[in-house]
Amino acid sequence: MPADGALPPLATATLGDRPFGIYVHVPFCVTRCGYCDFNTYTATELGPGASRESYAGLAIAEIRLARRVLGPAAAQVSTVFFGGGTPTLLPSAQLGAILSAVDEEFGLAPDAEVTTEANPETVDEVSLAQLRSSGFTRLSLGMQSSVPHVLAALDRAHRPGRPEKCVGWARAAGFEHVSLDLIYGTPGESDKDWYRSLESALSAGPDHISAYSLIVEEGTRMARRIGRGELAAPDDDVLADRYLAADDLLAAAGLSWYEISNWAAGPNARCRHNLLYWTGGDWWGVGPGAHSHVGGVRWWNVRHPAAYAARLAAGTSPGQAREILTVGERRTERIMLLARLASGCPLDELGPAGRAAAAAAVTDGLAERAPHAAGCLVLTPKGRLLADALIRDITE
Repeated sequence: MPADGALPPLATATLGDRPFGIYVHVPFCVTRCGYCDFNTYTATELGPGASRESYAGLAIAEIRLARRVLGPAAAQVSTVFFGGGTPTLLPSAQLGAILSAVDEEFGLAPDAEVTTEANPETVDEVSLAQLRSSGFTRLSLGMQSSVPHVLAALDRAHRPGRPEKCVGWARAAGFEHVSLDLIYGTPGESDKDWYRSLESALSAGPDHISAYSLIVEEGTRMARRIGRGELAAPDDDVLADRYLAADDLLAAAGLSWYEISNWAAGPNARCRHNLLYWTGGDWWGVGPGAHSHVGGVRWWNVRHPAAYAARLAAGTSPGQAREILTVGERRTERIMLLARLASGCPLDELGPAGRAAAAAAVTDGLAERAPHAAGCLVLTPKGRLLADALIRDITE
């Protein structure tokens, strides 16, 4: 990665042809959840040269670097997403200052979607009102479960019922779009527990729900506990049943799937920032370990906050390395991502072997040709359970 962060002309030549977003990674957590392998740090893990107090200034410095690198051709920002970690461990004023820097340097589109993730214990009526007044339009709450023993197995600290209160506070503050994240398949979770979590989430009235199967990542505390026999590993059949139960219950409540793990109350409730990723848009990732993509060039920042701070203090790019995707790689990624969407993957994106695999998937009931989009292949519920294998076949 060049020290000044410069991109090759091929990357910037098409700036403005696709939606452009900003992702801001806030890498701080109070504690590390046992299942999590994200690039996050507790206070004791930061080391010298990095702190929560200085982070907003560092993020703003990288936003200004992005403006210099992308130059005048960069489009207005259509979506901003603050993820983590726990973004709302930073004061609302600091999150607002980072967002203001995005607007000052690039300009926010008039209808820009601005999301922050939050843990339920890190927001209240006052902070949510401050975030809304700063320009945030969407809140994504990490609920995970409403059952105490399931939360304990996940090392989650919030009190049951707190996420539902947060949804109400967010609505009162003026947030039109509120999402809840759930996890299914936690060791010790029963079918009854999962239904209870789904029903609790729906009772809060969000217009978006994400539901992810628990993945036991190597190197996490949960993986070590499972390896020692303290916890049972997730069962694939149970995970499949839980997914189908969620799809049925959410659909009955008026939330339709639009991506394998995401349901929304309508097109306006879908996460536009994530759709930007899934449909090949451009974005700049701010923060330690953040990934970016512009015009077929993908790069990623150094992971540790101290190293990130040192690079910016020296006036150099925090980028660690990059890759230039080939035409074939971009096509493969496009197929892999579009196939996960309810809008489907256009059959003309597929090669001969891929079209044959798609036809076989239709015959086997794993996919259908979308009635709403002629020439697109859409996964059925059964196909969504086998998405990884199916998508691998159609990319041949």
